[in-house]
Amino acid sequence: QVQLVESGGGLVQAGGSLRLSCAASGRFFSGYTLGWFRQAPGKEREFVAAIRWYTYYADSVKGRFTISRDNAKNTVYLQMNSLKPEDTAIYYCAASLRQRPTKLAEYDYWGQGIQVTVSS
Repeated sequence: QVQLVESGGGLVQAGGSLRLSCAASGRFFSGYTLGWFRQAPGKEREFVAAIRWYTYYADSVKGRFTISRDNAKNTVYLQMNSLKPEDTAIYYCAASLRQRPTKLAEYDYWGQGIQVTVSS
């Protein structure tokens, strides 16, 4: 199996920045797509961003968030800038063997989630 562990969450003020990290271990290969999802209270989990050798983003975070990866470290990052209160959610790291996956069902492995809170 693949294990994914997120880190770097916390509390920030609106307009601030935060960087999330997700370290993969176990039966993980560089061919996996790595993605980020988030889930706010009372809402469904939604796609945020993903990276294979290319990147793609949800419209709500384009221009503010940047996803990157370090294959040597089996780690994916999510740099979040210009944070807004509506970005408050639990953020989940996920991995998939599929090309350009954006749906929950297209991801095979999930981290435990990490809280990001943006104060107004």
